Amino acid sequence: MSRSFAPPLPSIKPTLSDSNSRRFFTNKISSHGSKGGILRRGLVSKGVAFAVFSSLVTADPVRGMERLAFKPEGYKFWTWKGHKIHYVEEGNGLPVVLIHGFGASAFHWRYNIPELAKKYKVYAIDLLGFGWSEKALVEYDATVWKDQVSDFMKEVVKEPAILVGNSLGGFTALLTAAALPQQVLGVALLNSAGQFSNPNAQIKAKDEESVIKKLIINPLKEVFQRIVLGFLFWQAKQPARIKSVLNSVYINPSNVDEYLVESIMKPATDPNAGEVYYR
Repeated sequence: MSRSFAPPLPSIKPTLSDSNSRRFFTNKISSHGSKGGILRRGLVSKGVAFAVFSSLVTADPVRGMERLAFKPEGYKFWTWKGHKIHYVEEGNGLPVVLIHGFGASAFHWRYNIPELAKKYKVYAIDLLGFGWSEKALVEYDATVWKDQVSDFMKEVVKEPAILVGNSLGGFTALLTAAALPQQVLGVALLNSAGQFSNPNAQIKAKDEESVIKKLIINPLKEVFQRIVLGFLFWQAKQPARIKSVLNSVYINPSNVDEYLVESIMKPATDPNAGEVYYR
């Protein structure tokens, strides 16, 4: 789970127009060479989307800022389809739901949550298989997390909200917004992931699969993948390796502290973590 973390990003100043318009704002982030954007809808009051987005991104050191307390046991838990789901809930006001990226957790929003909670009701959820949520042995694809966040919106948030997603969380936010157009007021994307694969191509490939490939080649390939990925996962969860990867993706190395390392390392010690990583 060493890939795709949620680092603080450089500041972006998007220009928002009339609140009744529907626009997608894209602004380049020079120091990353990546992009961020806000999809606004008519239901979002003027200035709200900008306030949420500008609170999420910063180029300055975070020393002196309020930080979410790290709790090894987690914060709140919600049962979804028999699985234990972890989330953080802080503040009051218009709901904002934060969705982390691959290998991350709700604790990666450690500086964003207290800042946003001054004006909004903030939820930060751990996707199934990540963070403090259950490492469920299910077949993982993008629709699993879309269904999870959609039900979270219905059962926990229970009112229209803005979704904020980083990387994998950005793709999940977009899928959720498409599924719940009346309950999602807007979407803020931080280096969002795109579509993983073409499902139609996968179906065609299965239909054309030969007996030899199905009975011999595929099983051998799976064994090889498990051995290789098992080793990579073991290596990836070592503290020194985690620090090395974090230092390569965080602009400000002072943010790579024990809090951050622990928030990645602890979920990786779950007995099912390796299997979930493979799946």
